[in-house]
Amino acid sequence: MTHMNDAVVDDPLDDFERRLITLRETQKAVWVTGSGPAVIVLAEMPGISPQVARFARWVRDAGFTVYMPSLFGRDGAYPLAGEGRAVMQRACVSAEFRAFAANASSPITQWLRALASLAHQECGGPGVGAIGMCFTGNFALGMMLERAMLAPVLCQPSLPLNDPGGLEISPAEVAAVRTRLEREDLTVLAYRFEGDRFCTAQRFQAYSAALGERFVARVLPSSAAHPNPPPFFAEVVGSPHSVVTAHLIDAAGEPTLAARDEILAFFSQRLRRDNPLTGE
Repeated sequence: MTHMNDAVVDDPLDDFERRLITLRETQKAVWVTGSGPAVIVLAEMPGISPQVARFARWVRDAGFTVYMPSLFGRDGAYPLAGEGRAVMQRACVSAEFRAFAANASSPITQWLRALASLAHQECGGPGVGAIGMCFTGNFALGMMLERAMLAPVLCQPSLPLNDPGGLEISPAEVAAVRTRLEREDLTVLAYRFEGDRFCTAQRFQAYSAALGERFVARVLPSSAAHPNPPPFFAEVVGSPHSVVTAHLIDAAGEPTLAARDEILAFFSQRLRRDNPLTGE
């Protein structure tokens, strides 16, 4: 069975509201859609692609308000190889990200914590969820230092790029997050493909060592990845990588679609007061 790749067109994002939000004296564009408790969707490299926006719409349609900040790249752009490579090179030298520093958190996570707090104020409910992907994968964990954050999902966390077993967060912050996870009986969901060269088995081992049983890892076989991803992923990434976006196969029975459904259920379990699983 063959799966046609998505159309090679940009996504106008015209079903999102583009808001300019200033936090910690820094203004960023944030794409917002939906209603219900807030979930922050952090785009992977090279930005808010049509595949990332598709995932954000799935979150919205599951009953959440999506906040999708523009952190790099051209919003809505189909992920071409040349443009994507240039975006990645700029991000790697940006002061906002620590692409090559193990045991240190990217400064952008402080802004994202403030966004989580604002989103909780605006949307109510028990708290906020967040999903990071690839370059932003670990940011959802660092955001757990904001008390409104209840449901962190790490998809193929890829930083630091130069240390396959490193964690892009300071030891003190990891310790604080683990204490909170245990105190409040929370968990971290994480996903990777078996053959991912950016998010390796060593990386997940490091997370498990740091967070113990609070780190819930899901490793999908490489054969579950979409065989024809957009050019950036085919040519620059060059391995199965993006579990719920570029390498997702949108068909019943596919492991990537099951991962998407598990993530949506996780958000519902943690964030919806009307969900019987929460006991509220």
